[in-house]
Amino acid sequence: MSFKKVAQDTAAVLQSYLTYQAVRTIINQLSETNPRQAIWLSQYSDRQKIQDSETYLEGLMSENKELLLRILTVRKHLAEQVLEFLPEMVSTGIEKSNIEHRRNLLERLTQTQTSSTTSSPPETPKTDLDSN
Repeated sequence: MSFKKVAQDTAAVLQSYLTYQAVRTIINQLSETNPRQAIWLSQYSDRQKIQDSETYLEGLMSENKELLLRILTVRKHLAEQVLEFLPEMVSTGIEKSNIEHRRNLLERLTQTQTSSTTSSPPETPKTDLDSN
């Protein structure tokens, strides 16, 4: 396992997610100030794969440069605000989640072991002496 590759893949996913959040923010803003443009961006986003943010943005460059620049600005602002808290939040979230999953697993294991040992007592074999 290459930790550098995992970090690169994680960064790419986070970058795409921040692009998605920037687009959602702008659509919400435009809904109040320019509903036609909000509808256009929403429809464009439905047609394009926003999960690959770089391809999405390259396509938008030929369609609407103004919205492209606005998305880039909002995405940068989101990154500046969010990335400060992310390392601690991710570590804490994973730790809490792992504890909960381990607790659930331990409960299931102990319930399975308890139910299998108490479900039916072992039978004692009958001997010739029992029939007399």
